[in-house]
Amino acid sequence: MIRDRGRIKWTSMMLPEHVKLLRNWVKEDRYENRKEMDEQQLELMNETLVEAIEFDQFVTITYYRNFNYEIVIGKIHYWDEMTQKLHVVDRFEGAHRIPIREIADIRLTDV
Repeated sequence: MIRDRGRIKWTSMMLPEHVKLLRNWVKEDRYENRKEMDEQQLELMNETLVEAIEFDQFVTITYYRNFNYEIVIGKIHYWDEMTQKLHVVDRFEGAHRIPIREIADIRLTDV
């Protein structure tokens, strides 16, 4: 039976700088690419956004942050035109400020 120790046997022969670069490389491999939006999707998201603000409905917002997509479920508190950010209050009363250009999807939800 072969008793291979995997990465353990190679780390003693590597410099700490090399180990750090390999760990960063593995972490960067998990990054997601940003999706391009077409005009129809943007118009649909705009209609959903207006409806959610007008009728005070819960929404699910998918947005791009730190090279990954994140999801927030909550109500839109207000739109800050100066900073171009949506202020969203989630179900646990946590406040989120989401830049409008980072939003990938907005959907109405029932909670």
